[in-house]
Amino acid sequence: MTHTLSRRRFLKLSAQGFGAAVVSYGLMGCKHNSNDSVPATFEHGVASGDPATDSVILWTRVTPQTEGNVTVAWEVAIDPQFTQLVTSGDTVTNADRDYTVKVDAIGLESGTPYYYRFMTKEQTSRIGQTKTLPKSHVESVNLAVMSCSNYPAGFFNVYALAAQRDDLDALLHLGDYIYEYGRGGYASQNAEQMGREVLPATELLSLSDYRTRYAQYHTDPNLQDVHAKVPFIAIWDDHEVANDTWKNGAENHNEGEGDFDARKDAATQAYFEWLPIRPWSEGNHDDIYRSFQFGDLLDVHMLDTRLLARDKQLNYKDFIDGTGQLDIDALSAAINDENRTLLGQTQLAWLQNQLQTSTSRWQVIGQQILMGRMQLPAAIATSQMSISDYARLAALAVLVQRVDNNDPSLTQQEIDYVTSSRDELTAKVMRLLQLPSIPYNLDAWDGYGHDRDVILNTLSELNSNAIVLAGDTHNAWANNLTDANGKSVAVEFATSSVSSPGMEQYLGFAPIDAPTYEQAVTNLIDGLQYANMRDRGYLLLTVTPNRANATWYFVDTIRQSTFNEFTSRRMTAHVDINQPVLVFDSRDA
Repeated sequence: MTHTLSRRRFLKLSAQGFGAAVVSYGLMGCKHNSNDSVPATFEHGVASGDPATDSVILWTRVTPQTEGNVTVAWEVAIDPQFTQLVTSGDTVTNADRDYTVKVDAIGLESGTPYYYRFMTKEQTSRIGQTKTLPKSHVESVNLAVMSCSNYPAGFFNVYALAAQRDDLDALLHLGDYIYEYGRGGYASQNAEQMGREVLPATELLSLSDYRTRYAQYHTDPNLQDVHAKVPFIAIWDDHEVANDTWKNGAENHNEGEGDFDARKDAATQAYFEWLPIRPWSEGNHDDIYRSFQFGDLLDVHMLDTRLLARDKQLNYKDFIDGTGQLDIDALSAAINDENRTLLGQTQLAWLQNQLQTSTSRWQVIGQQILMGRMQLPAAIATSQMSISDYARLAALAVLVQRVDNNDPSLTQQEIDYVTSSRDELTAKVMRLLQLPSIPYNLDAWDGYGHDRDVILNTLSELNSNAIVLAGDTHNAWANNLTDANGKSVAVEFATSSVSSPGMEQYLGFAPIDAPTYEQAVTNLIDGLQYANMRDRGYLLLTVTPNRANATWYFVDTIRQSTFNEFTSRRMTAHVDINQPVLVFDSRDA
C-alpha cells in the first residue's frame, strides 16, 4: 500500500506553513529589538530534537501580550555563558503557527554538546542543552525511553526522574505525548484534587483544542526540565489524535464529532508545531517515520504504526460463531492475512532497506506497540475468566487427573482438596480451560501477523543485532522475539508510562499482589521474560559494542509532586552481541 498526498492538499498545508523550521546558517545580526514586534514572554519552556551529526531542531513558544507578529532571536554556543557562539539569528512568529518557533540549527560539530536560548525584546528564555549525533566510532550511547504522559492522571514525576541524569544522549518518546479526553474522561479521577484538570475542558476536536492541550502540557515544570536537558526523538501513537486510531478512523471518534480527516489534520498540525521534530518537507505532517545513526554503534528506526497505513483493528465479537463460540481458525486467518497491514508497503520496504544497508553493530526499532506474541489462554483474553481463577482451576484440573490416575505421589491434603473442589470443574469451565491461547490485544502487533513476520524474518535473514522498543501498554515488559520457525532473532524492551494507569487499574489488584500477577502472566505467555504491571517509570537503554543493557526505573508516586525513585522495583537485563536472548542481571522485589 502506498501513501500519497494530493497536490491540492499539499499546497493547502504548505501555505499554512506549520511544522516548518527556520534554518540557522551561522552567526547573524539579531533584530529582536524590532519595533514591529509585539511584547512577548516565554511560558512554555524550550526544547530540542531530531539531532543529526551537524544539526538539531530547537524549539520554543512565546506568549504575546497582544495579537501580532513577534520577533524571536536565538543563540547556540558551546558554553553556558554564551561567550563562544556558533550560530544565531532571528525569525518572526505569529498566531498562524500558534506562536511556536522552530529553528534547524545547522553547521554544528558531530557528537558535541551545545547550549541554546531564545530572546524577545522583553525576555530571555531559560537555557537549554542539546547534543548532536556522533559521526564515527562510538563506545556507548544512553537512550531514555518513555511513553504515555496523561496530564490529569498524575504528576510528571517520571520526567523529573529522567531530568536528574547528566548522561543521556537522547530521549525517545514513543507516543501518547498528550491525551485527547475531556474533563471526567480517562484516568481523571483525582485530577481536580491534584490541580490537573485538562484544558480545554472538552474533548479535543479542533486545531484550537489540540493547541490548547499542548500549551497546558508545556506549562508542566517537569516536562519543561526534561525538554531543556536532552534532545527528543519523538513518534506519535493514537492519543495525539484519538484512542485506537487507524488510518481512516478511531474508536474515540464518534458520530457528531465531524470529519475524521479534518480532526487528524488538526491534531498532527499541532503536533508538528509543538514538538521539536524535523518535517520531511514543509507542509508534510503525514510522514513521521525516520532513522537516526549514532556513529558505527547503532541505528534507531522510528516507525509510524498508527496513522499512516494501519488497517482497522480486528474485534473478537466479529469471530463469534452461531453457537456463541469463538471461531479460532477464522480469527487466526484474519490476523495473518497478508492484505491487512500495520505499516503499509512503503514504510515496510523502507524499514527493510534501512536494516539491509546499515553498517552499525546494533539496530534499534522505536515504535509504539508490543511486538512480542502476547498470547493468553482464550478464557482470560476474552474476559470470561480472571487470571487468578484460571490459574487455580487449571491447577485443580491437573490434580483431578492425577487423582483419577491414582498417582501415588499425591498428599492427603491434595486428595482432600480435590474431593471438596471437584464440582467447580463444570462442563463450561472445562471447555474454557481447553481453549487455545490467543492475543490479548488485537490493537498491537498480535493483530497484524503478516507485517510482524516480515520484519522478524528480515532480522533473521540478516542476523541483525536488533532491539525493539515499545510503549502504549502503560506497563514494563521484556520479550524474546522469535521468527516463524521459533528462532530467536531480537529482544523487546517495553517502557512503562509516565502517568497513565496500567494493569493494576484494569485488573483491580492491590499493589502488594502485583508480583503474584506478574509471575502468573510471565508463566502463561511464551517468550515473555519480565513484567511490571503496576508502576510508572521509564526505560534506560545503554548500548555498547558488545552489550545492550536495559534498566527500568520507577517512581513511588504520581499522586504527589514530591517523590522518590522506587528502587526496590528497579530491574536490569542485557543482551549480548550475536546472542539475541535476554539475560537478567537483577529481579525486582
